[in-house]
Amino acid sequence: MTPTVKCPVAILGSGDVGTDLMMKILRSDGPLTVGALVGLDPEPGGLARAERLGVPTSAAGIDGLPAMPEFGDIGIVFDATPAGAPRAELEKAGVCVLDLNPAVVGPHCVPAVNLEDHLDTPNLNLVTGAGQATVPIVAAVGRVGAVSYAETVTSVAAKSADPATRATIDESIETTAAALRTVGGARRARAIFIINPADPPILMRNTVYCLVDGDVPRGDIEQSIAAMVDRVTSYVPGYRLKQRVQFETFTATDPLHIPETGGFTGTRVTVLVEVTAGEPHLPGYAGNLEMMTSAAKAAAERIALHRSRTAGAAT
Repeated sequence: MTPTVKCPVAILGSGDVGTDLMMKILRSDGPLTVGALVGLDPEPGGLARAERLGVPTSAAGIDGLPAMPEFGDIGIVFDATPAGAPRAELEKAGVCVLDLNPAVVGPHCVPAVNLEDHLDTPNLNLVTGAGQATVPIVAAVGRVGAVSYAETVTSVAAKSADPATRATIDESIETTAAALRTVGGARRARAIFIINPADPPILMRNTVYCLVDGDVPRGDIEQSIAAMVDRVTSYVPGYRLKQRVQFETFTATDPLHIPETGGFTGTRVTVLVEVTAGEPHLPGYAGNLEMMTSAAKAAAERIALHRSRTAGAAT
């Protein structure tokens, strides 16, 4: 059933991420509507498309962000700008801000894992595309056994890594590793990011390694991962396991040697995940961008419904 109350949103950034997010919302019958698209790039790009579709636009630079009252009753702002939007204006407007850049403002949020804990949080950090793809897997493993160490390797097509992505790659790696700990639950974590120049472009691929204390029940881990994949697939249809989960057990007589900590005994869990981008705007190989826009849309829809119900209960 189509909701009767719509939540207008503003999208800051008119590049591939902002444009795809706009198109996803426009083609959805969910609780969101696009109230404004603000372009920070002098090239028209997404602004021209927005204008053709009747979406209010602005070409203001980041220091000239239009005052929020001009956007009417905007309830949620997506920040898809490389440097991050000015917080004073947004906080004054009382809107919820969802960061689609490796920001350090607000808690890390991965919708399939911890969104329900942050429905009233004014600023959420949506980590990175790599984080949105890999943190759910680590969290799923952690629901069965204690993850002492998690390592993720994400490969994306060079064509899906724009200059802004390349300029913030160090921040993206740090943010992803931090989310593997704060949201995924790993005690220690490392994230590796590879930009692959192959032609034709490769799909986004993620390898997740978890070192789990003890000899954990493998069937329980497989079931937990399968359930988590279903949760992510509900808002990212192109997200899927590449093959069955792999296990390797290390005993006291045959431990895994780790240079930083010494011998490890327990179970190594290896999970391979592939992501294909879908319609309406991104090419299939841009899975890293698909993870961000789909996660942002899913988070905003849930927040909008929560705010609507809370407001209804208060009247």
